[in-house]
Amino acid sequence: MNNKLKGAVCGIVSAMCYGINPIGKLVSADGVSTNTLLLYRFSLAAIVFAISIVVTKKSFKVTPKEFGIIAMLGLLFGASSMTLYYSFMHIATGVASTLLFLYPVMVAIIMALCFHERQGFRTILSIVIAFAGIALLNRGDGGESTLNLIGATLVFISALTYSIYIVILNRSLKNVSTLTISFYVALCCVLCNVAHAMLDPDVHLQFITAPSHICVVLALAVFPTVVALSLLAVAIRNIGSTPTAILGALEPLTAVLIGVLLYNEPFTFNLAVGIILILASVLLVVLPHKNGSN
Repeated sequence: MNNKLKGAVCGIVSAMCYGINPIGKLVSADGVSTNTLLLYRFSLAAIVFAISIVVTKKSFKVTPKEFGIIAMLGLLFGASSMTLYYSFMHIATGVASTLLFLYPVMVAIIMALCFHERQGFRTILSIVIAFAGIALLNRGDGGESTLNLIGATLVFISALTYSIYIVILNRSLKNVSTLTISFYVALCCVLCNVAHAMLDPDVHLQFITAPSHICVVLALAVFPTVVALSLLAVAIRNIGSTPTAILGALEPLTAVLIGVLLYNEPFTFNLAVGIILILASVLLVVLPHKNGSN
């Protein structure tokens, strides 16, 4: 498998795994706080990453400069996850995941403005097609769509912090293994959740004991955290930040399918067309380019 194909496959799997985040609503609906859910998720993920580093004989060692960058990544990823989960309290999970797809455009803009990266016609076309598909995912067959301002603002912040995370990861830490980066990012997220609980009197950490809640937390720790974070780093290193972000179109697609299968949301004609458009946008990124350009 060449590097480009490897990066594309990792980007696709990472996006689909990150799209599993809405299952956290199963636990939140039973009264478990968002902070508790994220604390368990990132704590378990950090443990898995630590074990993986030991087993694969990677190194925990990073320079002070590298740790500073990783700490920033941890703050960004933690903020992105927290605002996304809080948005679930105000808008539907499918709508939130749909709005989150603003981040590929944000990534493209940041790369163009800050690093003078040119975006080719194919890249722009894939973003436009993906947006069209996602717009259909967010609308019923009657064309109705309602948005809660608070929820939409939270998702916008989540998308912005996630896009900055992707750009920084793309432009730095070339000599640090993806497992080591992911371990420290997860650890920083844990510390952020603990600090949030200590500073905010309205936030209370809880014990999770119900078997169904434990299963959900384990799934969140493994798929949208361990697998998604690891493969995201591999994808960015092999195909770049903008193509990886575009492959993220599979995140809202996964979230919508979870809504259909898990929450019995209707599968409409618009959903079907939206899925086809999203898959088309992904193919534009994945298929080989004749001249090697975007």
